[in-house]
Order: sequence, then C-alpha cells, then structure tokens
Amino acid sequence: MAEEVRRALADLFARTEFRDPELLDAHITVTEVRISPDFRHATAFVTRLGRSDVDALLPALKRVAPFLRTSLSKKLRLRTVPEIHFQPDTALDNAMELDEILRSPAVQRDLED
Repeated sequence: MAEEVRRALADLFARTEFRDPELLDAHITVTEVRISPDFRHATAFVTRLGRSDVDALLPALKRVAPFLRTSLSKKLRLRTVPEIHFQPDTALDNAMELDEILRSPAVQRDLED
C-alpha cells in the first residue's frame, strides 16, 4: 500500500501546479512512504534532486497536504485515506558523506595495512 501511495503522490507532484507560490517551481521527489498500521497516517519522505533545501518547503507541503489527500482518495479509491506528513529524505546526503569518508586518505591508508 505504501508504494501505491508513493507512486500516486509522485504523479501528483509531477502533474499538479500548486497555487502555493513556494511550490510553483519546486520539483519534488517522493522517495519513500511509510504508513501506520491503522492506515490513518502516512509519512512521505521527500527530496529535491540536486538541491538540499527541501526543509524550506515543508511548511508549504503541510499547507497542500489536505489537497493531496483529497486527490489520493480519488486516485486510489481507498476506504481510509491516510493523513500525509512530510519529512526530508536525508538518505542520499548520508550516503554521499559516507562515501567521502571511505575515500579519505586516512581510511585508505588503514585499509591497505
């Protein structure tokens, strides 16, 4: 179910022009959705490819969440449509930081010994 919600949200972000001025030119990617066991809440992890300022868009995403929830109800035809909460996805940033650490001369020196 979480993957279906993720796909639907990604489609809505790709096709919908929001009235909120902060989201007009924002290209948002939904990387993962986690749904609570009772299907009442969904946490969508979002990022902006090539940019790290997704935190600044969280208030705007919170404002459009009711619209997105209504759109999901029409698209997925669920009996219970979860309330959507947004969180920044930091997995890519963490992976890049770890890669940088692993490539550092100090770590390379330790690996050779």
